[in-house]
Amino acid sequence: MASFHTKTFTKHDDYMTPKHAWEDIKDFIPKDKVIWEAFYGDGASGEYLKELGCKEVIHEDIDFYESDRGEMIISNPPFSDCKNVMPRLRELGKPFILIMPSSKINTNYFRQAFLDADPPIQIIIPRKRIHFQKLVDGEPVETENKCNFDCFYYCWKIGLERDIVWLE
Repeated sequence: MASFHTKTFTKHDDYMTPKHAWEDIKDFIPKDKVIWEAFYGDGASGEYLKELGCKEVIHEDIDFYESDRGEMIISNPPFSDCKNVMPRLRELGKPFILIMPSSKINTNYFRQAFLDADPPIQIIIPRKRIHFQKLVDGEPVETENKCNFDCFYYCWKIGLERDIVWLE
């Protein structure tokens, strides 16, 4: 959902996660855990997770850096603030599934946060690119619906059978 309503983020981070992005990984999402969808955006992502059978989803317009909710985090964080998101995730120590650009794994901040992680980061690779819905001032805008970068689902403490999973 790549959006968060504080002074930290700018309009270019207002890209909402389409329902199919969560449907694609529904078999990997633990339905019995209390899920914190930590980045509010337009609020739809939390509803999508509930529709997929998650028992409880906390999805409120609150500050990620000042909050600690649920048993695990499933979200699409603001890509421009991942430098702060990654250490915060490690500090919280909760299992997570995050949609982020594939290039994030090459950053120093990702490496510093999770190089020594036990268990290690695992990755789910989508079959095709995820095309996000752009918002401007909270309203959807028409775009060519073409995303020019690839995203992965970065997972930690989820217990996937393999460290890299390619979706069919």
